[in-house]
Amino acid sequence: MHRTARIVLTASIALMAAGTALIASADHSWGTYHWYRTANPFTLMLGDNVSSVWDAYLQTSSADWSASEVLDTVVTTGMTSPKNCKAIPGRVEICNSRYGNNGWLGIASIWTSGGHIAQGTVKMNDTYFNTAKYNTPAWRNLVMCQEIGHTFGLDHQDENFANTPLGTCMDYSNDPVPNQHPNTHDYEELATIYAHQDGTAGTTTAAASAANDEPGSWGTMIREGGDGKPAIFELDLGNGQKKFTFVIWTEESHRSHHHE
Repeated sequence: MHRTARIVLTASIALMAAGTALIASADHSWGTYHWYRTANPFTLMLGDNVSSVWDAYLQTSSADWSASEVLDTVVTTGMTSPKNCKAIPGRVEICNSRYGNNGWLGIASIWTSGGHIAQGTVKMNDTYFNTAKYNTPAWRNLVMCQEIGHTFGLDHQDENFANTPLGTCMDYSNDPVPNQHPNTHDYEELATIYAHQDGTAGTTTAAASAANDEPGSWGTMIREGGDGKPAIFELDLGNGQKKFTFVIWTEESHRSHHHE
């Protein structure tokens, strides 16, 4: 694959103890979770389960992440239904559907086994993206880019919606226009996350899958965003396996929560 066509996917998780507030940081990876591989760049499949409305945004986000030197991904035929968006071992499935008036624009989930990411999903909530406020290229690019980023080891660079936009999709912001794509530090952080290489003995064991992705099934909230609304959840699946869910809420949802 040509270097400039390298499509990269990253994961966003934050290295912090439960209850610790996030501040903008130069290091925005989460713990030591990463995809198992024996060399860089490595290739990862993105399952396309999105409608034609979303296809261009999926391709844009994939192309944006391609600037990384450590990861290659291929957008390929999806292997699940958009509504269920079931995780498939060794892949990330990307989905869109009307998931309901539940307050979230998008969620990303990763299943981990030991220190490795085993599988991931991204869900874009058309209940909101079909409204005038969120049916814009800027909002679609920001949320798609950010949720894909979460499935590979990256965290947010900032979680205060009122702060000046940082010019990265890995930033919570009330203004999506400057934040539609990764920035230089996102690529630098990816290089740090994937600097070490895994041994040739062993592979990532597929983690168990949870039944659905509604808030009640996300497990325990382990971190709040800058507005005090839950941002990351952890579900212990046993046998060293866990599921982490990252949430980007609608402006209305985080604003109402902030004023409660």
